[in-house]
Amino acid sequence: MKHVLILCDQFPPAFGPRMGYLCKYLKQNGWHPTVVSEYLPDETFAFLKGDTDVSFIRYHRSGSRVEWLKVLLLELFFGYKNRRMAQEAEKKLQQQRYDVLLCSTYRSFPLSAARKIARKYRLPFVVDLRDIIEQYSNCEYIAHPLPKLFGAEKLIARLFRSHNLRQRNKVLRRADCVTTVSPWHVSVLQRLNPNTQLICNGFDPELFAPVTIRTPEFRITYTGRLLSSSMRNPELLFKAVARLSREGIITPETFRIRWFIDPQSKQQLQQEVKIYPIADYMDYPGYVPAARIPAILNESSMLLLLTNKADKNGPKGIMTTKFFEALAVEKPILCVRGDEGCLEEVIRRTRAGLSAHNEEEVYAFIRRYYLQWQAEKTTSIDVDRKEVQSFSRKTQALQFIRIFEQIAPHHE
Repeated sequence: MKHVLILCDQFPPAFGPRMGYLCKYLKQNGWHPTVVSEYLPDETFAFLKGDTDVSFIRYHRSGSRVEWLKVLLLELFFGYKNRRMAQEAEKKLQQQRYDVLLCSTYRSFPLSAARKIARKYRLPFVVDLRDIIEQYSNCEYIAHPLPKLFGAEKLIARLFRSHNLRQRNKVLRRADCVTTVSPWHVSVLQRLNPNTQLICNGFDPELFAPVTIRTPEFRITYTGRLLSSSMRNPELLFKAVARLSREGIITPETFRIRWFIDPQSKQQLQQEVKIYPIADYMDYPGYVPAARIPAILNESSMLLLLTNKADKNGPKGIMTTKFFEALAVEKPILCVRGDEGCLEEVIRRTRAGLSAHNEEEVYAFIRRYYLQWQAEKTTSIDVDRKEVQSFSRKTQALQFIRIFEQIAPHHE
């Protein structure tokens, strides 16, 4: 049995399924993971923790925005969060010998802690970046909207970005290997570390598979968050649905758009949809536990991805876990507005649906599958299953293991 110490910003029961699924399949392939992670009060992926050895660090007690800003500033100026993470990791290293250290993050924390530990204990060091600051169109990389401080919030945002990039890049140059989630991310990060490898997000084949479920209504389903219209723009969907309704092709009794989103995203969405006469078509079930997602996807008629064109003002290289889970259930995927980049290329290669550039495409795509549903009370799409299976979490775990074995000393 070989041992890997994982430091990460988020781990189930928080928002971090990538490391949760990785731990599940590492254990099936002879690697024992130990995790040190920030605690976040969310049970979405609680089922993934299982019997994994996890130590959670609680940085926030009250959950207030003032407390969050205080911790942000302490980290920015004094490295508070990274110091505590390193201290917790050292406790693990006093109890167990490890073959490799993996640090997974969507920003930069806890990279400094991981680099300090790797250097002190001479551990082979892999960095896994799920998201990077460069992919965002504006300030969406900051977890919470900054409070208005007479213009000082703009300075804080600039300091935050500069600090994170500086800390991140310093660590990446010294890592033995860097992994990330899309070809665009690889192209950016290879400038900092030539040994940057692609390991996409994926789906768990034990949970996500196609099931035929007939439904009394046509259901378009979205699961996730809405950061901003510049990152995820539903305008083409709204226009096409309004047209379908105006022409009498669909009615609210047989056509529903379901938004499994958080309250903040719901508020933003309702503001954006106000100018379209389609409010009667909308349902807002809210967030649900991740264990329910496979059934929700399979009982849908069409699965919605929201993004925008990948240019200097739009998102870049984003390929979320939600996309790969949608691939696995073989329901038609509607991506609006198509990114004309990495995501669109995979949709094309897998034959999984439409990456739309205009309203006419969206109108025709929805109409086509709505007619299929009218005839069969279900929908399906003929995906390239060989391509789809290349994105399974089992495959992802084996990719990590190959990297570990390439850089790690062979401890018996």
